[in-house]
Amino acid sequence: MIGGERVGGILAAGGSGIRAGVAKQWASLAGESVLRRSARVLADSGVVDELVAVVPAGDEPRGAAELEGLPVPVRVVAGGAARADSVRAGLLALPDVALVVVHDAARPFATPILARAVAEAAAARGAALAAMQATDTVKRARGDAVEETLDRRLLWMAQTPQAFRATVLRRAFEAAGATAASATDECQLVERLGEEVVLVPGETGNFKITGPEDLARARSQVEPGMAMGVGYDVHAFAPGRKLVLGGVEFEGDGLLGHSDADICAHAICDAILGAAGLGDIGRHFPDTDSRWKGVSSLVLLREVAGKARAAGWTVGNCDVTLAARRPRIAPRAAEMRERLAGAIGCAPAQVNVKGTTGEGLGFVGRGEGIAAHAVALLWRR
Repeated sequence: MIGGERVGGILAAGGSGIRAGVAKQWASLAGESVLRRSARVLADSGVVDELVAVVPAGDEPRGAAELEGLPVPVRVVAGGAARADSVRAGLLALPDVALVVVHDAARPFATPILARAVAEAAAARGAALAAMQATDTVKRARGDAVEETLDRRLLWMAQTPQAFRATVLRRAFEAAGATAASATDECQLVERLGEEVVLVPGETGNFKITGPEDLARARSQVEPGMAMGVGYDVHAFAPGRKLVLGGVEFEGDGLLGHSDADICAHAICDAILGAAGLGDIGRHFPDTDSRWKGVSSLVLLREVAGKARAAGWTVGNCDVTLAARRPRIAPRAAEMRERLAGAIGCAPAQVNVKGTTGEGLGFVGRGEGIAAHAVALLWRR
């Protein structure tokens, strides 16, 4: 609330993401969707009493799941073909508020402080927007020829949040009718009424995710450029089973497990999953799922590498140590590297395999089973 008046927030997230090459509102930034990050800008402002997120038709359940647990009541409604249609839908879902704050879901780095400042300016003056004064020289052109150099002291680059007295914004939509779709923001509709719109200094970090390069920039701000994961696995010997290590079949008793029990591949899977923040191998391939019974662990490793790539990572290198009294690893290490690298999708030089005997100590030294330790280094793509 501001001065006892209820404030509603509208999160405009109805776009298809054509220019970004992906529906950007669902893109993940350090494990949190762009939609949720942008919603928190309004929810954490201390002035917004309820929030309406406008998402593509059919995505309402997904939007509700993404926004669960925010500190203000949230409703999710379907948007329209144009931005104006989506904001209008959000406004219709807020019949009992005196002030409305509109924010683009594609601006996840605005701060709650900025949202509050814009809302307070609108409460005092009727309409306000966050904006940055132009610092570059700006040219007006016809085709590819300059016609005029504009006075940059008079030019501001609009951002969101933008805020309005609800009566003003409703009048602006009513006056615009079908032509509202031609407006690039809600302030333009208010300007057409001849109403004053107040400028609130924006934030340099409040950029809009429009294309793939913007999404990469956003990820670079909140996600590390590299990450390391550790994997560990242990299996007991089981007579009558094939012994497969690193995708290579060895002579002798195999290992007990739901899949082919390739402990080498399993440890690398967990290392990659750990570095990418994607849980562990049991979460993705539980031993209660019959699909993975007896399957080659290289299939699992290929799946894991694909999940890491989908999350924006590429494997830099993997190193695995097998603690085994038997079999001898060194004679076939090069072959194992080839098989493992093929599943990961990297060069064999990026995978290292080595063995140790356990020096007669513990279950490894007694020949009861094999243990594997792995590390993986991932690079942000």
